[in-house]
Amino acid sequence: MAFVEVRARSVEEAVEAALSELSISRDQAEISVLEEPQKGFLGIGGRDALVKVSVKEDTQTSSRSGRRRGGRSKGKRGQGGGRSQQGDGRGQKGGGRSQSRNKEDNSSGRERSRNGGDRNQQKSSNRGQGRGGQQNRGKGVEKRDKKKMQDDRPQLSTAEQAPIVKEFLEGLLGVMNLEGSVVTSVEDDVIVASVEGDQTQALVGQRGSGINAIHEVTKTVLLRHSADVGRLRLDIAGYQERRREALSIYANQLIDQVLAEGGEIILEPMSAADRKVVHDAAGSREGVISYSEGESPRRFVVLANEEGDDSEEE
Repeated sequence: MAFVEVRARSVEEAVEAALSELSISRDQAEISVLEEPQKGFLGIGGRDALVKVSVKEDTQTSSRSGRRRGGRSKGKRGQGGGRSQQGDGRGQKGGGRSQSRNKEDNSSGRERSRNGGDRNQQKSSNRGQGRGGQQNRGKGVEKRDKKKMQDDRPQLSTAEQAPIVKEFLEGLLGVMNLEGSVVTSVEDDVIVASVEGDQTQALVGQRGSGINAIHEVTKTVLLRHSADVGRLRLDIAGYQERRREALSIYANQLIDQVLAEGGEIILEPMSAADRKVVHDAAGSREGVISYSEGESPRRFVVLANEEGDDSEEE
């Protein structure tokens, strides 16, 4: 019995590849799932599916019988053609040499004309097949594009996405053998996730670079489960809270300088969360305004004296 074993990311992909390899349909195959796929975590420990696809015995029997019948009919036709040629040879014995030569010339001319016609037909058919092949390829590309455009992901609410964030962060702690806990909540349609524990400080990174990286990976995980992803605010080991407090103090010091000396102060490029802390500090003070300029990731905040800004506008 003919069979193949194929590995792929999913059982369906493995079955389709095996059917294509055997050139049979699903009704003509016996499918056995040897190993189920495993996703793993962060690409670690994942395993593809393994399936075994065999050709059914009745399919092989029918194909063999069809071949035998086709072989016998061809043999009979060949014998009949031989007999007719022999009869023609007997009938030509009484003819003269000139007649036989004329017949040979005529027959050769006919054969040439037929061969020329066959060649023209082959060329035209090849051209037609080439065009048809291009059209079929175009249709295949369109089908692939349609498949890509189809989005089967559900539309999860922010409350439904919060448990996914918690499960992922807890799995991250487990993979890195860090002791800690994860608390998630939803505030103003924003997912707030806090990773707490003494050992979780290792995830912060230099100036919060580790938190930013984990934040992006978590958003990617959400995109795999939901067509629309809500806003996420992530804090690890209390770093973001401490940074907000320190940044708020620093922003107020710069605001005092602007109010005393006038003009404007341009801050260094910041993340969206840090810029919001500066804008909130400026919004709570009189006589100063703040606005952002530039493009991410080089976007920055400008603090300016409100009176000086109004005079320039006038």
